[in-house]
Amino acid sequence: MNGSLRWKLILGVLLAFLAGGMSGFFFATHTRPVFIEFQQPGLASMRMKEHLRQQLNLTPDQEKKISPIVEKMAAQLEQIRGETGDRVRKTMRDAHQEMQGLLTEEQKKELAQMEERHRTWHMHRGMHPPPPDGAMPPPPP
Repeated sequence: MNGSLRWKLILGVLLAFLAGGMSGFFFATHTRPVFIEFQQPGLASMRMKEHLRQQLNLTPDQEKKISPIVEKMAAQLEQIRGETGDRVRKTMRDAHQEMQGLLTEEQKKELAQMEERHRTWHMHRGMHPPPPDGAMPPPPP
C-alpha cells in the first residue's frame, strides 16, 4: 500500500467516525427533550394543543373547545403509560423470581445488584419515578 492510499484510507475512516459521532449527538440532543417532556404532567397536553393550534389554524373558540378533549386524552395516555410500566415491572419481577431456583447464591447476588443498578439508573435519569411501595420486592439476601 503506498503512502497516498494509506492517508486516504485513514482520512475516510476518520470522516466516517466523525459523521457517526455527529449523527449520535444530533439524535441525542433532539430526541431526549421529547421523551422527557412526555413524562412531565401537563407538558404533553400543552405541546399537543399548540401543535393542533398551529397545524389546523384553530380559532380561539375552537382552541377553547378542543382544550378539554386534549387534556382528557393526555390524562388517559399518562394512565396507560403508568399501567404499562406496572405490567413491565411485574413481568420482570415474576421472571426474576422464577430464575431464583436456577441460580447459585453468587448469581442471585449479582442479579440483585443488576436490578438495583437498573432502578438507580432510571431514577437518576428521570426516566420514570420510583415504583410505588411494594411494587418491586427488596433484593434477596
